[in-house]
Amino acid sequence: MIGRALAALMIAWLLGFTWFAAALPQPAPASEKTQVIVVPTGGVGRISRGLEMLRAGAAERLLVSGVDHSVKPREFAAEYEVTPGEMDCCVILGFTALDTRGNARETADWIIQGKYRSLRLVTSDWHMRRSAGELQQVLPQGVRVVEDGVPTEPSLGTLFLEYHKLLASWLGRL
Repeated sequence: MIGRALAALMIAWLLGFTWFAAALPQPAPASEKTQVIVVPTGGVGRISRGLEMLRAGAAERLLVSGVDHSVKPREFAAEYEVTPGEMDCCVILGFTALDTRGNARETADWIIQGKYRSLRLVTSDWHMRRSAGELQQVLPQGVRVVEDGVPTEPSLGTLFLEYHKLLASWLGRL
């Protein structure tokens, strides 16, 4: 009896991991408009994708969540070739988040304060499910989230670790 239950659990884990690794979230089209864009720091290509979507008119403002306290806005602007006009009107640097849950809380606070009703979440494809899940836990009801996965080539180790973080996040909500 215990052997069968353990075997069923292992099969479920293996099928879940296969789905997780084989069906990574994809980029959303720029034509799918939202009020704002949110980019959690931490992965290659995330900020560039967020800025690309801002410049394409997919949204009017962009929050970069989880920026290190040592980063100065002018350094950020220089690194990502953001004009002073873009920094003044459209790009907000968030310095309070330290992890994915913190990104979700920082984002929710910003969404509530700005009374926004829709956002484009831009993060690495392998990070999207957990990031979106954490965000949905703290966002006000009725806020539409467009998932915009940044294509990557994650290692098996990265996928393995992120899958287990996702499972832990799901179990933590039960």
